[in-house]
Amino acid sequence: MTLATSPSDLRARPRDWVALGVIAMPCAVYAMDLTVLNLAVPHLALDLAPSAAQLLWIIDIYGFMVAGALMLMGTLGDRIGRRRLLLTGAAAFAAASVLAAMARSAEQLILARALLGLAGATLAPSTLSLIRNIFLDDRERTFAIGVWIACFSAGAALGPLVGGVILTYFGWSAVFLAAVPVMLALLVAGPLLLPEFRDEAAGRLDIVSAVQSVVAVLTLVYGMKRVAEHGPGLEAGAALALGLVVAGLFLARQRRLADPMIDLALFAHPGIGAALAINVLAMMGVMGIFVFISQYLQLVLGMSPLEAGLWTAPSGLCFAIGSMATPRLVRRWRAVDVLSVGLVSAILGFLLLTQLRADASMGLLMAAIVLMCLGLSPAGTITTDLVMRLAPPERAGAASGISETSFEFGGALGIAALGSLVAASYRLGMEAAPLPDGLPPALLEPAQRTLDAAVIAAATLPEALGAPLLRAAHDAFSHAVDLAALACAASAVLALLVARTRLARVR
Repeated sequence: MTLATSPSDLRARPRDWVALGVIAMPCAVYAMDLTVLNLAVPHLALDLAPSAAQLLWIIDIYGFMVAGALMLMGTLGDRIGRRRLLLTGAAAFAAASVLAAMARSAEQLILARALLGLAGATLAPSTLSLIRNIFLDDRERTFAIGVWIACFSAGAALGPLVGGVILTYFGWSAVFLAAVPVMLALLVAGPLLLPEFRDEAAGRLDIVSAVQSVVAVLTLVYGMKRVAEHGPGLEAGAALALGLVVAGLFLARQRRLADPMIDLALFAHPGIGAALAINVLAMMGVMGIFVFISQYLQLVLGMSPLEAGLWTAPSGLCFAIGSMATPRLVRRWRAVDVLSVGLVSAILGFLLLTQLRADASMGLLMAAIVLMCLGLSPAGTITTDLVMRLAPPERAGAASGISETSFEFGGALGIAALGSLVAASYRLGMEAAPLPDGLPPALLEPAQRTLDAAVIAAATLPEALGAPLLRAAHDAFSHAVDLAALACAASAVLALLVARTRLARVR
């Protein structure tokens, strides 16, 4: 006879909540490493003298490797154990951080950052799948996922601030060493507090599928970033085409395998498909638009990177507050209604950004940031919880990898799409602007392509030439950001439609 499990048996123990704190530590560090390097770039550029291409790889390779390996690491955790994967990743992250700090050439730093990305890819899927297995009560699991999302948001927002403080007193290499104590603490506390979970019937890992998944994601993300940085071109088109072809081969192989790397049956549930679509659409807006908010603060208002980081820090706080509040809200109202109200708030925030001008008050920008971030924060908690709730417990790792990959794709797609839109709009605006005669072509041509080149050119020109150039550049950039904000609002509207039509009947 099988005894029914009472609700009290499902409740988490105090030890489980301590385990959640242990799980939260690497999440914040993982997100922080995506943004902490931004302020250190000028310092390491002076020290290592990288080329322009090498500098881009130093910045981007971490995110590339994380995105490429997320699905692989998620399904690997199902096979070897989620705790084992997390602790192995933590040790690798600490070692790669030391290698990055010791780098004495651009090539060494690129390699170290790539290893950091591979190690970082183990952290998100393993921590999320552990939460799925530790917290069996629905309400407690939703709250735990809210904490998990909040740690990522806080880590990303704190990155520039932590980097600014470290660089005030130490060299650029210390930025990487900040993660080492956290990972060492995880290696000590993890075996004591975290239980082990694995899928005993997962079967062997298919190496061909693993390679296909990494190649597909890497080439797609790389192609989208190339479009954002340089516009449509042969290299970007070839990368996107290769990614789509390899992704098609990967999906076809999963249908044939007895033990697939990704269980495509997960996508058959309408709730999971809708949740992943909302992830992509929500991240498209928020990741893309903050790139241009940072440019506005530094290149239009003339703030230092640290000042810009301080002004954008409330975004992480709003995300954290919203993520933590979401579990309480969904106890009183349907999750789809909470999600819908949040998306409406985000739409209003994006529309408010269309009023941003060089002479606009910071209050307007802060109001837009609060509306956007508080509005989008429920999306991550609700959709992640939905995916983990609907996926079988033994496939928690694979499901968490898919969920995280949808966030990464949304962010990359948003940066690429909005980057291309802003670049094209800015260029057309500058070409049509009534600029004074006498501008040197060597300065004018770069200024018509990017705002930072216009700011640099204006600083080297006489007032009679520099002031009109800078004014035209600010106007062209403001108009371009207007279009980007409208595109973000449209993305949020589409997410709202998906939520109302596909999630209304999902409990």
